[in-house]
Amino acid sequence: MAPIPGSGLAKGLAVTLRTMTRKTVTEQYPDAQPELPPRTRGVIGLFEENCTVCMLCARECPDWCIYIDSHKETVPPAAPGGRERSRNVLDRFAIDFSLCMYCGICIEVCPFDALFWSPEFEYAETDIRDLTHERDKLREWMWTVPAPPALDPAAEEPKEIAAARKTAEKLAAAQAEQHEPQEGAS
Repeated sequence: MAPIPGSGLAKGLAVTLRTMTRKTVTEQYPDAQPELPPRTRGVIGLFEENCTVCMLCARECPDWCIYIDSHKETVPPAAPGGRERSRNVLDRFAIDFSLCMYCGICIEVCPFDALFWSPEFEYAETDIRDLTHERDKLREWMWTVPAPPALDPAAEEPKEIAAARKTAEKLAAAQAEQHEPQEGAS
């Protein structure tokens, strides 16, 4: 049985008429910003004050797209009679987003919480060489990092916080005991 001539055209027009009456799902992107999920992976933001130049992020990066330069500075002793210490000072922190595969390993391995996911995704460049962003641009993206979710009130207190609280209570009790004998003697 041969198809009726023009039946394909009629089917195509029927699909067109059916979809013409439906609401469109196309978002007009530049004019209307999309609603992003809360844990969107956009770019990596740098909280420079927390960076100790430990180089873990650069060593663990599977793409080798993180570039870090630093120098050592001598820090004077904190107390009289102490010794001088040296510390690393960050000179350059750059990420080449043309190489980055957004795996998040650098963020996970950072022991000092210096790297964060920012939901910023509008960072296109006309030249691929401009996708290497230096620390000033990475620092700007920190303002777009969402606040962490609130802790569950029914959750168990972390052992580090509990230990710090107990130590602070012991110090406060010791200081209170030192002040009591002086007040009673006068």
